[in-house]
Amino acid sequence: MSSPVFDHNKVTVIFVLGGPGAGKGTQCANLVEDFGFCHLSAGDLLRAEQHRQGSEFGELIQTCIKEGTIVPMEVTIKLLENAMAAAMKENRAGDGWKDGKGRFLVDGFPRKMDQALKFDESVCMASAVLFFSTTEEVLLSRLLERGKTSGREDDNEESIKKRFNTYKETTMPVINHYEALGRVIEIDSSPSVEIVHEQAKVAVAKLLRY
Repeated sequence: MSSPVFDHNKVTVIFVLGGPGAGKGTQCANLVEDFGFCHLSAGDLLRAEQHRQGSEFGELIQTCIKEGTIVPMEVTIKLLENAMAAAMKENRAGDGWKDGKGRFLVDGFPRKMDQALKFDESVCMASAVLFFSTTEEVLLSRLLERGKTSGREDDNEESIKKRFNTYKETTMPVINHYEALGRVIEIDSSPSVEIVHEQAKVAVAKLLRY
């Protein structure tokens, strides 16, 4: 079996999971400021790739996003691996980026069990899962509010409900898997952004042994 591209003793990968609208992107931005992570959003990488000139995956990604289905994992994993390699090459400043080290927040991935296992095996073993949990009511109201200004094709009630179902059926088993390994940090994302940030910051500092 081939070993992962990146050594988890040098490269810290934290998966950031939670239902659509849990505030993952906002909290990732804060943690980037706090600890110098490179923030990779699987969704953003896929959205950018679907419109990239000459992309071999563009049309396939467009169909999946429109249907609310999951893009084949090989595509997403390859895009993440390429983005990580590019960030490592950049040789960013800061503690977490010396001597071939790196720190990544991978947001909205893995969505399914096979993605989690494949990433751990071929790209880098994840150090932890930051799981932002809240109720469906909170998520729905946030997403409908965001839909007024986001311009995202999937911020409408029908797509949102599809996304909730996909999330419950496929992503919760991933969280349970890492929970069993003792690698899940669960944070209630119902309170204000500031309170959630404070809790996430404390948890991540502990993980990085600050």
